[in-house]
Formats: sequence, structure tokens, C-alpha cells
Amino acid sequence: QLQASGGGLVQAGGSLRLSCVASGRTSNSKAMGWFRQAPGSERDFVASVSWSGGSTAYADSVKGRFTVSRDNSKNTMYLQMTEMKPEDTAVYYCAASSISGGAIMIRTAYDYWGRGTQVTVSS
Repeated sequence: QLQASGGGLVQAGGSLRLSCVASGRTSNSKAMGWFRQAPGSERDFVASVSWSGGSTAYADSVKGRFTVSRDNSKNTMYLQMTEMKPEDTAVYYCAASSISGGAIMIRTAYDYWGRGTQVTVSS
């Protein structure tokens, strides 16, 4: 099971930190990632991190503003979001994959998904 939290309403230029706690069989997952889905849009890749945390990947739209990290001792992945824009508004989902070897950007490579947390950025 994956439980995402930390979403909310923030003004443009502000910051939020999302957390995703893995439990049960998902705590043995390797790569983890964040995706987001705006109304009427597909679920898009945002960021991912490898098991060790040494490899990360980002969508071009968030590079330099978002930072993904994980603490394996807490089975938790984070997404620090800064300089937020109205176009960041979406439901954010965390995901976990059994594939090792690096950060994964492909949605279909993920085996487990959390329920999502709403992020709204006002202009």
C-alpha cells in the first residue's frame, strides 16, 4: 500500500512537500516515482528516484523547481515542490516499481499506485 499526503492549496511561487509512505509488499519496491493528473488530461510523469536515492529523473516542466528524495529507513519518498505555478495544479500520485537499476520515467513500469493527493496552485 502507498499513502500519499501533503497536498493542499498554495499561492503561485509557494512551496509544498509531498510524502509517500510504503507499507506491506510495496515497502520492498525498488524505484519510486511521482505522477500527476490534471482534469481532462492523462497521468504524466513528474519525478522518480532509484532505490539508493543516487539516481533521479524529472520531467522538463519541473526541473530546477522540484526535488525528489527518499528515506528507506522510513519507507518514505518525498517531493519538495518550490516556485510553484498554476499549471502544477493536479492530483499527485506516488508509485512503486519492482524494477531496480535506476530512476524510472515510464508509467507502465510501476506496479503499485497510491490514491493521490490534490495540489492546487492559485494565481
